[in-house]
Amino acid sequence: MTTQDQEIICEIRGAAGVVVLNRPKALNALSLGMVRELARALDAWEDDPQVERVVVISTSEKAFSAGGDIRWLYDSGKAGRHADMLAFWGEEYILNHRIKTYPKPYISLIDGIVMGGGVGISLHGTHRIAGDRYLFAMPEVGIGFFPDVGATYALPRLPDAFGRFLALTGERIGAADAASVGLATHAVATERMAELANALTGRGGLDDILAPFTIDRGPGPLDGERAVIAEAFGAPTLPEVLQRLRHAAENGNAFAGKLLQTIAVKSPTSVALTFEQMRRGAELDFAEAMRTEYRIVSRVAHGHEFYEGVRAVVVDKDQAPRWQPPTLEAIRPNDIDAYFAPLGADELKLEG
Repeated sequence: MTTQDQEIICEIRGAAGVVVLNRPKALNALSLGMVRELARALDAWEDDPQVERVVVISTSEKAFSAGGDIRWLYDSGKAGRHADMLAFWGEEYILNHRIKTYPKPYISLIDGIVMGGGVGISLHGTHRIAGDRYLFAMPEVGIGFFPDVGATYALPRLPDAFGRFLALTGERIGAADAASVGLATHAVATERMAELANALTGRGGLDDILAPFTIDRGPGPLDGERAVIAEAFGAPTLPEVLQRLRHAAENGNAFAGKLLQTIAVKSPTSVALTFEQMRRGAELDFAEAMRTEYRIVSRVAHGHEFYEGVRAVVVDKDQAPRWQPPTLEAIRPNDIDAYFAPLGADELKLEG
């Protein structure tokens, strides 16, 4: 296999362990092989004195990584290979935890789409560098899923209920808004990203390397909506979130009206599950958040919504999912609580 054919390339360049996401035709969607290779590299580099930092880059101009390999997961589940699905999610979640607890700086250069699994291999590192084309979303409620890969921990900790807003709507945000809430730690112009990637292979202080490249993007497009986001998504219950959005819309806030329409077409089960996930996640440490996600995904794999959502969006592309149940009102609290129940011997095993 040539280097060009490898989905992920992990090699030492100077002072850096460099990870190249190299599956551009699939927008660098994560496969199990990519998860395993990155985990192997992190193990090898942890105690290597030559490696001062880890740098993750992409060969795609469109995406850093658009998520996990949804089609493979769908096909596996439809064929009854639930163990294969859970092996992927389990190893992915262990990798997310590994990145969060990694003892060396972990720097992602994100200049394009970063969603789902791509968020999992970037957000929990120490540095997240956003280029001009940066586009963040956790759109899982639209395919009958939930924001995983550590979103249980990260999103509830964003200021002003912004994480709840992202989780429940799947809205996409750019670099300026991401920087304003801490999803991105630095902003760098697209045309300087390659130069920065090269500079990061040199020895020396990380802050000194980053400083000449960093720009201030100023307020983002959502800056003027932050108050309505905080007010609505800070509500203690999901019905109250929707009620506050309705109130804002009736008082002339077009953005609130648009969000109501957005949430209305998502999987009601996913929306209810995600609200509860965000509520619980605010109180969990990272390891417990990952164990919680594995509990949830173990039930999702055997459910209806994920397969119906992927069918409608990815397989048949009719954009007409038939959710079960079809409304939020038809969901009982016990149905949602069941996703969070412990798994006993099947709990996710995390080191440290």
